[in-house]
Amino acid sequence: MVILITGASRGIGAATAPLLTGSGHTVLLVSRNRRRLEEVAGACNREAGKDLAFTLPFDLSDLPDLEKEFVSRVQALVPRVDGVINNAGQLINKPFEKVRTAEARSLLDINFIVPAQLIRICLPLMEGSALKHVVNISSMGGFQGSSKFPGLAYYSASKAALASLTECLAEELKETGIRINALALGSVQTEMLSEAFPGFRAPLDPEEMGRFFQWFILEGGRYFNGKVLPVSVSTP
Repeated sequence: MVILITGASRGIGAATAPLLTGSGHTVLLVSRNRRRLEEVAGACNREAGKDLAFTLPFDLSDLPDLEKEFVSRVQALVPRVDGVINNAGQLINKPFEKVRTAEARSLLDINFIVPAQLIRICLPLMEGSALKHVVNISSMGGFQGSSKFPGLAYYSASKAALASLTECLAEELKETGIRINALALGSVQTEMLSEAFPGFRAPLDPEEMGRFFQWFILEGGRYFNGKVLPVSVSTP
């Protein structure tokens, strides 16, 4: 299988990649950070003993203007895409009244618009796949009824929008055979969590959550479609 992972240069995305390549799958790693992508891909390929990890340095906020270039670069690397993990995200931890409009728009773009457009762009790339599974990475911050935290209003709202999109697209695209699910994550010890909650120690590390991602992208579509699943030990 060929799995496209966004936000693959660090955190859970980077931890998931070697688990997939270690079990013989191909990964297409997407991030703005070329150097860190190359480090992740190099480690994957050394461990696998062959080239199964490919880098695609790309600023996903450029998709509206560079959609054709993105598709062309994907097709130059892999024959098709079987699964997508929409893992890239942005976080602003700032009191609501101090968040500027430009900051809010940037966050909503990265956390909601970009994943939505990436799904649309990948639909034809997934034709002929036996998997056809899209996993959107949401957050317990955007999960209805969960604990909410000051300073994360826009972040949580953007993740709630992504969760709702998941439910909508599962219905709208069901005739295509594509399965779309969202994982609402709780606390995982990533750089993003450390930025939001300095000094807090999460009960799970990226490698542990990466093992769950590995299983879910490959097998979760057999059991779930259009579901927003809380994956949380603590919040935070």
